[in-house]
Amino acid sequence: MYRGAAVNLTLVTPEKAIKLAANDFFRHHLSKDGQKLTLLREMLAGCGAGTCQVIVTTPMEMLKIQLQDAGRIAAQKKILAAQAQLSTPGGAQPSVEAPAAPRPTATQLTRDLLRSHGIAGLYKGLGATLLRDVPFSIVYFPLFANLNQLGQPASEEKSPFYVSFLAGCVAGSTAAVAVNPCDVVKTRLQSLQRGVNEDTYSGFLDCARKILRNEGPSAFLKGAYCRALVIAPLFGIAQVVYFLGIGETLLGLLQSPQP
Repeated sequence: MYRGAAVNLTLVTPEKAIKLAANDFFRHHLSKDGQKLTLLREMLAGCGAGTCQVIVTTPMEMLKIQLQDAGRIAAQKKILAAQAQLSTPGGAQPSVEAPAAPRPTATQLTRDLLRSHGIAGLYKGLGATLLRDVPFSIVYFPLFANLNQLGQPASEEKSPFYVSFLAGCVAGSTAAVAVNPCDVVKTRLQSLQRGVNEDTYSGFLDCARKILRNEGPSAFLKGAYCRALVIAPLFGIAQVVYFLGIGETLLGLLQSPQP
């Protein structure tokens, strides 16, 4: 249940830092004389933030998927071996079970990918990740900003923390469900090991076409409910921490006092 958690714990912090800071950076440069941004400019800022974050997101997702897939592939091989043994003439024969192969670690996977494919190995599925994360940010950031603004007591005051939390939850879950089809395709493309009778894909469009043909339209919404349950509190908490200025407070405490 927690395979890939170490990769997430290591890389989700810089990913969210890049995403939130980049959005503020682009919003600042797209604003005119402090006036409220138009919806189009808010979407452009989100687009820039989503593009910047894939520097960290793509290798994080790549390693996480391989770690989570390792157990599924190993279990499938074990079942096939048992079926092959039962199908041999004379029925099942007692045999000594081969020791299970050691599960790969994130460090081992990174080393193998760099050795075999170079830095490009860690960025397999970059296009699919962009097609997921850029639309996500285009939906998420304008929706969050407008929902959060509804709870502002006055135009110059910050919204209460619970408003920022709820706005992050609603905007995050909405954006997560909206881009779930792209997430399904991205996950299939980044899975290096294939099980028996599983399709191989030459690219994003080929993968989407085969999923639609073999599994139907509903396959593109697989995992949408779980993804929304994860993304909602993740972005709610991240926005509260960001808007309360906890990072700035910690940095201020670490700075040496001025003489």
